[in-house]
Amino acid sequence: MNKKQNPKQKQRQNIHQKKAAAKTPLRLSEKTLRWISWLLPVAMVAIVGIVLVSYENDLLHRVQELNLFLYTSLFFKQKLVLVGGFLTYLGTYFTQFFYHPTLGVAMLCAWWLLMVFVIKKAFQIPEKWTVALLVPLSLAILINADLGYWIYYLKQHGHFFNVPIATTVAVALAWLYRLLPEKFFLRTIFIVVVVAVGYPLFGFYALFAALLMAILAWRLDDYKPLRSGIDTAVALVAIAVVPVVYYWTIYNQTNIVNIYNTGLPFFKKDKLYFAYYIPFILLFASLVAMAFFYRKNRDSEVKKPTKWAFSQVVLLAVIVASVWHFWYKDENFHTELSMYRSAVSQQWEDILTTYREHDAAPSRTMWMMKNLALSRLGRQGDEMYRYRNGDTPPNAPFIARMTQCGGRFIYFNYGLVNYCYRWCMEDGVELGWRVEHLIFMLKSSLLNGEMDVAKKYVDLLKKTKYYAEMGEKYEAYIANPKLIEKDPELSVISHLMPPVNDITSDQSLIEIFLINHFAHHYSDDPIFQEQAMLFAMQTKDIKTFWSQFYNYGPSLGRKHMPTHLQEAAYLYGHLEKDVEIGHMPFDKEVIDNYNNFMATAQQFKSLPEPELKKLMYDRFGGTFYYDYFFTRGQHSF
Repeated sequence: MNKKQNPKQKQRQNIHQKKAAAKTPLRLSEKTLRWISWLLPVAMVAIVGIVLVSYENDLLHRVQELNLFLYTSLFFKQKLVLVGGFLTYLGTYFTQFFYHPTLGVAMLCAWWLLMVFVIKKAFQIPEKWTVALLVPLSLAILINADLGYWIYYLKQHGHFFNVPIATTVAVALAWLYRLLPEKFFLRTIFIVVVVAVGYPLFGFYALFAALLMAILAWRLDDYKPLRSGIDTAVALVAIAVVPVVYYWTIYNQTNIVNIYNTGLPFFKKDKLYFAYYIPFILLFASLVAMAFFYRKNRDSEVKKPTKWAFSQVVLLAVIVASVWHFWYKDENFHTELSMYRSAVSQQWEDILTTYREHDAAPSRTMWMMKNLALSRLGRQGDEMYRYRNGDTPPNAPFIARMTQCGGRFIYFNYGLVNYCYRWCMEDGVELGWRVEHLIFMLKSSLLNGEMDVAKKYVDLLKKTKYYAEMGEKYEAYIANPKLIEKDPELSVISHLMPPVNDITSDQSLIEIFLINHFAHHYSDDPIFQEQAMLFAMQTKDIKTFWSQFYNYGPSLGRKHMPTHLQEAAYLYGHLEKDVEIGHMPFDKEVIDNYNNFMATAQQFKSLPEPELKKLMYDRFGGTFYYDYFFTRGQHSF
C-alpha cells in the first residue's frame, strides 16, 4: 500500500516539474510551420490585390487600353516573329482581362502565388524561412507598381504578367532538371533542349533557367564533380552560342546587342534608365542565391520560436516597407488616369468633380481635359478660370509628352482627327499597336468619310474580347453614314473639324497647337466658333481676340455672353481704346470685379510679387483678370 504523499513533498515535486518544463525548449510543430509558410505569401498577395483593385483601378483599366490581343492565328504568328514572342503573347492575353480590373487582378495574384509555390518547391525552401519567398514576390510586385508614365512608352506589351509568367516557367524548368534521373545524361540533354526550344519562346528567361541549372548541378547529391562540371559547361556554352545561332539564322531582325536580354522590357528613351532594372537584378539575384544554397532534406524544425518569430517579423516589416516606399504614388498621375477614364465614357461631371477634389497643382493634361469637359457641358466660358491652374510636369525621369499621355483623345475631341490618326499611326509603329489606336483610327476614318479604312479597324476590333461589340456598333455606321450625325459623341466632333482637311506639324505641343489652330480659323458653325473664341481668349493677344470676337458676337444672337469672354472684352477695352465697349451689355459682376481687381492691385502694389499673387488669387482667382496679369510662363508638355 502506497504511502500518502505529504503536502510539502507534493509542492517540491510540482516545483521540480515546472523547472524541468522551463528547461525544455518550446518547438513549433511541422504542421504549424507549414500553415505559416503559406499564410505569409497568401496574405501579402491578398493585400496587394486589394490595393491594386481599390487604388490602381484606373491604372489597370488604362493598361488594357494600351494593350492588344487578337483572337487570330495571324496575331499569334506575328508575336512569334520576335524572340520571346510567346511570352508577349501570353502577357497580352492576360492583360486584356484588366478591362474588368478585379478579374485581371485575380489572375495576376494567381500567377504570383504560383510563382511562389514553384520557387518554394524547386529550391526546397524550408518552412522556417518562408519569409525568404517574399523577396522575389515583392520584387515582382514592384516591377509593376513603380512604372508610372512608363506605361505609355514600354514597347514590350503584357508587362504586368510577363515577369510572373516567365519567372515561373524558368524556375519550373530548373525544378524539372533537378527531378530528372541522373542516368543517360538526361539532365545534360535537358539543358540543351531548354535553351534551344525555350529561347525563341521566352528569350532571356530560358537562358536564366539554364543558369539556374548550372548552379544546381553543384548542389545535387547524386552528382560527382565531373558531372557537375559537364552540366555547367554545357549550360554556359548553350547560353553563349544559341542566341548567336538564332540571330544568324532566323531572328536577325533583333538587334545583336540585345540578343541576350530580349524578353526583358527596355527602359530607354533619350537614354537608358538603369534604375528601373534594379528590381529585375535583385529578383534574379535572389533566385540565384536560392539555387546556390539549395540542399536536399532541409531541417524545418524551429528550436527557438521567439527569436525565429522576431526575425521573421523584422524581415517582413522591411519587405513591406520597401514595397510601399517604392510604389509609384504620384497624385497627378492617378488623377490624370481617373479623368481620362471618365472622359472616354463621356462622364463630364465626374471629370470636374475629380479636378476639384485634387489637392496638388494640376498638370496641363488635367487642365486640358477639364476644359474639354466644361466645353461639352456648355460651361467653359463661364467656369474655365474657376478651377486651379497649373503646369506641373509629369513625374517621370524623362519628358512625358501629352501626345502619348492622352493627346490622341484631346485631338480627336477637338475635331483634329487627322492629328489623332497621325499620332496613332506613329505610336503604333514605334511602340506597338494598341486597342486605343484601333478605336481612334476607326472613329477618325468614319468622320473623314473613309469607310473602307474604317472597315479594316472594325474587323480588327471584332477579333478582340472586350471591344468586339464596339466594332459591330460602328460597322452599322459604315453601312449607314447618317448614323454618325445621330451619334452623341461623333456628331459634336464633326462640328469642330477644321474647314480645310489638312495636316501640318504640331511640334508635339498639343495645347499650343490647339490654341493657335482655333484662334486663327474662322467658321460659320456656332460650335466651332465658340471654341475659336475661347482659344483666342487664351492667347492673351488683344488683336486676335477682337478678330474672333467680331465673328463670334453676331452668332450669339440674344444669348448671354459667357462671363470670361465678357471679362476679356471689358479688360481689353480698357487696356486699348481701339474698340468701343460702352454699348456692350456687361454684367454688373464683371464690372465690379474689374474695378475691385484694379483697386486692390494698386493698393498692394508694394508687396513682393509672390505675396501679391497669393492675395489676388484668393480674391480674384476665378476671373480672367487674374489669369491675364498673373499666369505667365506656363510650360506645355
